Amino acid sequence: MISNNTRTEQKINLIDGSFTVNQASDIINSVLNVKINFHKLQRLSRTEGNTEDTCDFDNGRIDELLAQQIIAKKFFSEARLEGKKIKMKSVIQITLED
Repeated sequence: MISNNTRTEQKINLIDGSFTVNQASDIINSVLNVKINFHKLQRLSRTEGNTEDTCDFDNGRIDELLAQQIIAKKFFSEARLEGKKIKMKSVIQITLED
């Protein structure tokens, strides 16, 4: 049970600033790799006890994240060619739900 004094929302300011293209690329690839690996572990955990589980959500999410990595790589490549710096901001919002 959650008391009246318990926070029901948390915000984490994960990324905020200007970066070189290489720095931004490293940050984004690292974050995407962590999420991809998370879903791979979830998939492995599910199929370990049930080989008939197709893990549709995890497989779909992995595909989405891999596609985003390709898009980001192209974006950073273009920014590098144009001599641009990258500004990034990322806030993770966490909310309790029933």
